[in-house]
Amino acid sequence: MGFFKRLVTPNNEEHFVDGMRQFVLTHETAALNHFSKAQQLADAAFMAGILSLKRKSFPEAERFFKVAKSRQATLGRYFDKYGVQASAALAITEEVAAIVGADPRGVLLALAEVYQHQGRWKEAAGLLKQLYRRDPEDIVVRLSLAELAVEKAGDKRSCQTAVKLAKGVDNESELHAALLLYKGMALHRLRLLAAARDTMTAALRRRKDRSDELLRAIRYERALVYDEMGQAQRARSELGKVYAQDPNYEDVAVRLGLG
Repeated sequence: MGFFKRLVTPNNEEHFVDGMRQFVLTHETAALNHFSKAQQLADAAFMAGILSLKRKSFPEAERFFKVAKSRQATLGRYFDKYGVQASAALAITEEVAAIVGADPRGVLLALAEVYQHQGRWKEAAGLLKQLYRRDPEDIVVRLSLAELAVEKAGDKRSCQTAVKLAKGVDNESELHAALLLYKGMALHRLRLLAAARDTMTAALRRRKDRSDELLRAIRYERALVYDEMGQAQRARSELGKVYAQDPNYEDVAVRLGLG
């Protein structure tokens, strides 16, 4: 933005442009400072929230995302004006991330992630349920809800919910495989061991474009199911493969008698 252009550009917009420039140059602290000054613009608030979340400054991230949410009708306006396609990688579970855009869905998913980091599970679930009602086929939302149901609640009813959320899901992508993982974990807790084993096996059937972290988690959970089914040799074989990749993973060394 040249000198004369700046003369006729509102301060908020000017800070947004400067923030994007600093962001592209990987000067994230400077970028966050500019976005903070322009937070009245939904796009700047979104970027400030993403950077604050990355820095684990959760109260600040919450504040920025709430501003973006309150101005969601204008999300994308300045990205479009300056020819920017904005998206961010958002951790959905410990094993996988998803790309979210600067739109109402992306803001709610990001805010739900902030709430989870703060231990505010009910508020996170409330936002995710809003998104689920809008689009029951959204695999990211289904996965997020299933993780909350299994990891944070874990009771019988919540596990049944997780199984329902994975209805009709095949191992099409990393996100689908992660949802199968939580379905398998839910079936395990419901004591449906054969079904849990088969679900984990389906989740491991495809490994292309799957993170090592996700594959280890699935293999570990299948080992636990094998162990409860009385198949000690298979359980030990699975745990051995996990140990070979990551000796510090969960309690695998103890289970193998090495810890």
